Amino acid sequence: MLFLNRPEVESLLDLDRLIEALGPAMAELSAGRVYMPARAVAQVPEHGGMLAAMPAFLGSAQVLSTKLVCVFPRNAARGLPSHQAVILVFDPGTGSPRALMDGTAITAARTAAGSALATRLLARPGARVLAVVGTGVQARAHAKAIPRVRPINQVHVLGRDESGAAALAEEITRNQGIPAKAFGLGKEGLAGVDIICTTTHSPDPVLKGEWLAPGTHITSVGLHPTGRELDGEVVLRSLLAVETRAAALAPAPSGSNDLHWAIRDGLIGTNHIHAEIGELISGVRPGRASPDQITLYKSVGVAVQDAVAAHLVLEAAVQQGVGREIQL
Repeated sequence: MLFLNRPEVESLLDLDRLIEALGPAMAELSAGRVYMPARAVAQVPEHGGMLAAMPAFLGSAQVLSTKLVCVFPRNAARGLPSHQAVILVFDPGTGSPRALMDGTAITAARTAAGSALATRLLARPGARVLAVVGTGVQARAHAKAIPRVRPINQVHVLGRDESGAAALAEEITRNQGIPAKAFGLGKEGLAGVDIICTTTHSPDPVLKGEWLAPGTHITSVGLHPTGRELDGEVVLRSLLAVETRAAALAPAPSGSNDLHWAIRDGLIGTNHIHAEIGELISGVRPGRASPDQITLYKSVGVAVQDAVAAHLVLEAAVQQGVGREIQL
């Protein structure tokens, strides 16, 4: 079995290839051609965390894998990642383990790649100003991914910790060559913004519907077991797309409180979900209808995305001779 650590995974995973590969996989998922059972979750309430098991089989690529991921939002105060994961890839013909690899880097990259794919499908073609709400791993990943699908020439970084927002803005400017400015949470940092990515573990909304300008595209990837990062008006005002209806509407903590609470409060029904990303890819459902329409991609993360990313990593590792063989 091939073992790949985090630096190796990061070096092998091509973000542009991942964005492209996710499109067909999401279309297959929506068409019912992917075996992906509901995520199994063990909660750790005394520490505010959870362990999730996420298996998938993608027949077209012959990829059989499972991810084990821990989500512990309080880890930020400990200087640890909130998401920590491993991925096992199996031979689909025999069930033999083929690879064990770090899943933390894959989780960050595939989440942002999924957001980039949704942005390509839903954001206005000329969108140039990006706002990233949050200052952690996913904020960095989204700041790297979204400019690959839209001509971003300015980034706003919004954070509760303004020093953290300033540090991330400086990092984006230095490493990506895109001018970036730091703001606190709130409406001020959203002025003139075309695309908003909320990437927090906040229990309280960091984005409100009353702040949204016509034509804005929103990506929300935050997940909190007892809270939400979008208020109900954001959901109500938006053309809503998800990975799958089943995943988005699954009971907490797997599903989205952003949607559950808007339903609970009578703002929307389950039919407010306009489309799955795979339906937009295949043309089963239309995308943005006008330049002024507000669009929202609410992501909860699905296992087929991990499977696609792990497949790309393993393929590159074999080609380049990276990693080491271990015996169980």
